[in-house]
Amino acid sequence: MNRRSVFTLLLLLLLHLDGKAQKWEGLARTPQMGWNSWNRFQGNIDEDVIKGIADAMVSSGLRDAGYTYVNLDDCWHGRRDSDGFIQADPERFPHGMKALADYVHARGLKLGIYSDAGTETCAGRPGSMGHEFQDALQYARWGVDYLKYDWCNTADVNARGAYRLMCDALRQAGRPIFFSMCEWGDNQPWRWARDIGHSWRIGSDIWCSFDSTRVFPTYVQCSVMDCIHRNDSLRRYAGPGHWNDPDMLEVGNGMTAGQDRAHFTMWCMMASPLILGNDVRSMSAGTLAVLTNRDLIAVDQDTLGVQGLRLFSRDGLDYWFKPLAGGDWAMAVLNPTRRPVSCTLDWQDFNFTDGEVSGRSTAFDKHIYKVKNLWTGRMEGKTSVRPKAGRRLTVPAQDVVAYRLIRQK
Repeated sequence: MNRRSVFTLLLLLLLHLDGKAQKWEGLARTPQMGWNSWNRFQGNIDEDVIKGIADAMVSSGLRDAGYTYVNLDDCWHGRRDSDGFIQADPERFPHGMKALADYVHARGLKLGIYSDAGTETCAGRPGSMGHEFQDALQYARWGVDYLKYDWCNTADVNARGAYRLMCDALRQAGRPIFFSMCEWGDNQPWRWARDIGHSWRIGSDIWCSFDSTRVFPTYVQCSVMDCIHRNDSLRRYAGPGHWNDPDMLEVGNGMTAGQDRAHFTMWCMMASPLILGNDVRSMSAGTLAVLTNRDLIAVDQDTLGVQGLRLFSRDGLDYWFKPLAGGDWAMAVLNPTRRPVSCTLDWQDFNFTDGEVSGRSTAFDKHIYKVKNLWTGRMEGKTSVRPKAGRRLTVPAQDVVAYRLIRQK
């Protein structure tokens, strides 16, 4: 590295030591929405794939439904130049990242990129350790809007320090960049990362299974239900600007229609990032209908910013509630079992106060709500203040019924 580069890095490190830098605010008032390459393509990405995805997000209506980030995951990297600045793989991205960012931005979308806090990424490409400020400057020059920052090859590294260092580097680079921390939950980032990242992973990678965990010698891959169980005790740590991330969506990658519906519903109920993981260039009409369900997206993006809670489980069903702005509630009845389950909704069973986070009370004994089915779009009457005046319903195997409860003034 030449003297000029060394001087620049020393200056940036001194700026870091002043302790004033922090994440860019205002980028995550609601959970982020977009697309990521890993679940569907793994490392098999190039600029033609990314351009095709960007075009499809516009033509399919995904962009207009709120999905704005187009995020490259691992394997975009080439080598570092003689001054240590990372370059894009010249064969996969022959026109470079700045040109790709311009292409994405011209379609009303934003470009995301991937790196790692260790010496190498999970796929063996150059990590950012020792190059944090250089990488952040490079991303800013390219016009990057989002960074997913992974946790491979980080032996003996302090997680809080490593993520704070990259947070400060992004801030000093001068371009607002969303910081998605992919630390896997090993060091409980929900306890300390509120001022560092805009979202943080709470566990291992998801895979395309509703209820089966994959166990390997050195890591596991989580099912949809694994992710839900990991997240349902962490709601007090989430809120506007800082979100629990149970990982990307597997909708459209091979599960059943009911499983996809349940997966998407629960991510919305948990105020999770909605990062698509399917090939949006060739998805079915059914997959698109799930991903563009505006009633459920509104639940996820609700401005109150409260993660939902599992109130209780009964006879195989999980009953979830999420307080919404304006006095409404979202409600989901999730069936994680492999058989249909019938139940009767008695609204008086659901009187509770969310003392942990919002302080809101359902007060079904005092207030009446209109009931809107969020998958059929139909209004299904009203709640009742009388006990035993509920409704009978059957929730199919590994599926969900979801409502918006609209409080009457």
